[in-house]
Amino acid sequence: MSKVKIKTGDKVRVTTGEHKGSEGVVTKILKDKNRVIVEGVNMVSKHEKPSATNPQGGIKELEAPLHISNVSLIDSDGKSTKVGYKSEDGKKVRFAKTNNQAI
Repeated sequence: MSKVKIKTGDKVRVTTGEHKGSEGVVTKILKDKNRVIVEGVNMVSKHEKPSATNPQGGIKELEAPLHISNVSLIDSDGKSTKVGYKSEDGKKVRFAKTNNQAI
């Protein structure tokens, strides 16, 4: 299993696939499957049966997971970047490799 360098709350850009170029915030990470769910990207329609909480049923729009290799982090300048780690004041800190700023 590889190290996941993207965290919940990071702003990312989709690099490949049908939604290439779309940007959004990571809402959830599925670490065991190496997938992320990005807010407003890769929307799918899900049919729901009527139930006690939703007596009408219907079609619901929700985000489907993307593979983590298909997204890249966006730095403070708005460019795609890789993530590095360095030690500052005895703490491990993530930084953007494009502009060397802490994330």
